[in-house]
Amino acid sequence: MPTLRDIRKKIKALHGTKKITSAMKMVAAAKLRKVQDSMLRYRPYATKLQQVLADLAGAVELRGDLPPLLLRRPVKNVFVVIITSDKGLCGAFNTNIIRFATKEIDRLKKEGLNVIISVVGRKARDYFRRRNIPLKNVWTGISGRLQYSHAEIISQEIINSYVTEAVDEVLLIYNEFKTMISQRVVMNRVLPIGRLTAEGVQPTPFYPFTYEPRAPELFTMLLPMYVEIQVYRALLESQAAEEAARMTAMDNATKNCEELIKKTTLIANKVRQASITKELMDIVGGVEALKQSEA
Repeated sequence: MPTLRDIRKKIKALHGTKKITSAMKMVAAAKLRKVQDSMLRYRPYATKLQQVLADLAGAVELRGDLPPLLLRRPVKNVFVVIITSDKGLCGAFNTNIIRFATKEIDRLKKEGLNVIISVVGRKARDYFRRRNIPLKNVWTGISGRLQYSHAEIISQEIINSYVTEAVDEVLLIYNEFKTMISQRVVMNRVLPIGRLTAEGVQPTPFYPFTYEPRAPELFTMLLPMYVEIQVYRALLESQAAEEAARMTAMDNATKNCEELIKKTTLIANKVRQASITKELMDIVGGVEALKQSEA
């Protein structure tokens, strides 16, 4: 049985752990608010660009002259980009993504497709490297300091791979932020670009606008930006989901520390009471022994 000194050391350690988890929870909450603000500011821009592309598509004669990002071909090579975090202590955030991605990759391979994998975040990188699975690209250091330039770098690699016909389809797998306590793993097809309409946006009537540069050139220029937006949105969603998962995990850890402190304190009290009882019994026994010796 542990001594009272050992138990008190454990209680002190639990108090220290509780302070750390509580601080990490507050830091995650502050970061989450910042990412949420970025998401809210970004949504109108993303929605409007989708609407502009949908309007331009009606103004461009695409027959026989499709831009490369709209070309569809038989799918043989699939490019899968998996977005995870660089750090842990965020519950099942990374585990859910990797488990989902592994199942989808196995499914694609069973269909006879060649799967090319790129990852964002150290957690996915370490997982696939431990299993000797080759990775085309690895992007780390994004989590916690996300900028639009990161989406540009990733999008450029995606676009180049598709335009050069190295891949026939590009999929993004990431955690979508739903609520503070709920995230959902999703898989979105980035390329080839599908229907260019914004969700929840009524299509605007077509007017014979004069575009500068010309509508076909402008349409071709905006398509890469559309890909960047999809990647940046996925990175934003993933970071918000990561901070929400970390905040929830640290909140649960803090509550568990409190429960352990209560249980360990109760054990310490019992050990202390047993020690006092033993000392009293020794004193009483000594007194009785003296009485018998005097008699």
